[in-house]
Amino acid sequence: MNDHSLSDSNCAACAISSMSSRVCAFPGELSRWFDSNTKDLAPIFPRLLLAYEFGEAGLEKLNGDNRFTDLAFPFPVNLLPADVSWTLATGLEIIAPVALILGLATRFFSLALMLLTVVAIATVHSPAEWHSLAELWKGYAITDQGYGNFKLPLMYLLLLCSLVLSGSGRLSVDAWLKSRRQPVHLANKNTCSTPEYM
Repeated sequence: MNDHSLSDSNCAACAISSMSSRVCAFPGELSRWFDSNTKDLAPIFPRLLLAYEFGEAGLEKLNGDNRFTDLAFPFPVNLLPADVSWTLATGLEIIAPVALILGLATRFFSLALMLLTVVAIATVHSPAEWHSLAELWKGYAITDQGYGNFKLPLMYLLLLCSLVLSGSGRLSVDAWLKSRRQPVHLANKNTCSTPEYM
């Protein structure tokens, strides 16, 4: 074997090695790009989905009759008259979707909708009776086959939980208000020695 063929095989090995190292590095580079450019945009998708779902439920309540009169609510919701509960649920399901779309007080409205969803799961979507986790798990369904249907409400609950943890993200009124408040807070910190409590 001559020196020319050895250098050709070395060049081919170098090219393959270089290409494989670039291919192996690509997922890490892609992940870093997403982290630096799109991470704060992620909450917009659950915000829009949840706004649609709860808004649809709110409009249905607004245009329908009170269906809470025959339900047995858990404590302390059972202390409220059915008309008051209906009005509160309707109002929240109309106002909260608008706030979620705008990204305004996202954590507050997500927590409020979480409470509403927990009450809905306990009152409407859980099985009437269950004696084992296997029986309860039968209620993890979209349609009620006599065992409850808490699959969708549970998914909404987890999406709302992610918004409580992450906040509204970059495309939101919350982010805009925070950016407007930041310079004032820093200016106050430099000029005033009195501690601020927020």
